[in-house]
Amino acid sequence: MSASAIFVLDLKGKVLICRNYKGDVDMAEIDHFMNLLMQHEEEGLLSPVLSHGNVHFMWIKHSNLYLVATTNKNSNASLIYSFLYKIVEVFTEYFKELEEESIQDNFVVVYELLDELMDFGFPQTTDSKILQEYITQEGAKLEVAKSKVPTTVTNAVSWRSEGIKYKKNEVFIDVIESINVLVNANGSVMSSDIVGSIKLKTMLSGMPELRLGLNDRVLFALTGRDKGKTVVMEDVKFHQCVRLSRFESDRTISFIPPDGESELMSYRINTHVKPLIWIESVIEKFSHSRVEIMVKAKGQFKKQSVANNVEVRVPVPSDADSPKFKTSTGSAKYVPEKNLVVWTIKSFPGGKEFLMRAHFGLPSVENDEAEGKPPITVKFEIPYFTVSGIQVRYMKIIEKSGYQALPWVRYITQSGGRVATLLIVFSNIRNSSLPI
Repeated sequence: MSASAIFVLDLKGKVLICRNYKGDVDMAEIDHFMNLLMQHEEEGLLSPVLSHGNVHFMWIKHSNLYLVATTNKNSNASLIYSFLYKIVEVFTEYFKELEEESIQDNFVVVYELLDELMDFGFPQTTDSKILQEYITQEGAKLEVAKSKVPTTVTNAVSWRSEGIKYKKNEVFIDVIESINVLVNANGSVMSSDIVGSIKLKTMLSGMPELRLGLNDRVLFALTGRDKGKTVVMEDVKFHQCVRLSRFESDRTISFIPPDGESELMSYRINTHVKPLIWIESVIEKFSHSRVEIMVKAKGQFKKQSVANNVEVRVPVPSDADSPKFKTSTGSAKYVPEKNLVVWTIKSFPGGKEFLMRAHFGLPSVENDEAEGKPPITVKFEIPYFTVSGIQVRYMKIIEKSGYQALPWVRYITQSGGRVATLLIVFSNIRNSSLPI
């Protein structure tokens, strides 16, 4: 079972627009939502699902809006939440920014979209490129002779239009991996994993069939080939264009791609990962006087690779002032609203070490409130490099007209949402030639 109705509310709980799909839940039930939300928030028991009687509210907040789905059945919660986030994605594609004003300015288009996105409580056409073929923001005169339902809505390949033509046929493949690593104060890795995705930019004529080959360990085991490095992918999720039955039977990734940009698949690799940029630091606090911070960053990846746009974020006391910095490379700045020092290095070659020292004044009256010790976090991006060793072995492009097409592959490793190191004491840093 799925949603009975979808509501878009402002921050005060006023209904901006709604769509009743099944008629089995009283639309007035939404009046209880904001009271329930405030009550749970005050009690510190805020939940993504709120209930009033036998009616359940599943909600998300985006900008200054609440998107709420109602149901009185034991519905598929993950399906409903995926749909709510898909609404945000589609509306953002249409209006650039999704907020209260964009809903009010595009009331008719929003209602048409809600009508096409879901039918009788079940998601239908959710691809914004397909929706834009027949729901436009410009006014258009009705021409009865030409009005017809786009074939993409009714055919088996709903994510791709017919009759697409390009002078030069190409497909660009991006293999993007985000690493999440947490290191304790002793230098031991507490947790690590790799989250990857394969993204496509397809510029191919007609209705081509693509077959993608990876160095998948399960595939190699099935075919009796154990040579070379392989990877074990977990939690694999595919775009709807991939033939799942084919993948489950022989691990072949076969599909007719959407036109333009799309995410073909995502995966997770649960493996031990060493931090690619190792951070060592010492923070000395002199009572009623000053705090001195010394940080060393070392690239622990291959010398031929370079990390771009590196940011080392170092927490500082909330009452610190009068910052002074000295860096061996890059620049450091104080961000007082976040109580951080951000050390930025545009280009960080593998195997290199860099130092940063910071000096802050402290007030003569100490802050009585005990402050936590948040970790140092690192952000970066390394092109032409993957931690897991995943490789695109081949990309076959088959189209009935027999044209030649060029596949291009790019690998990128970047920091994930959780690349952090707890404060580590580094005694030798005092001998560095970086006086403040």
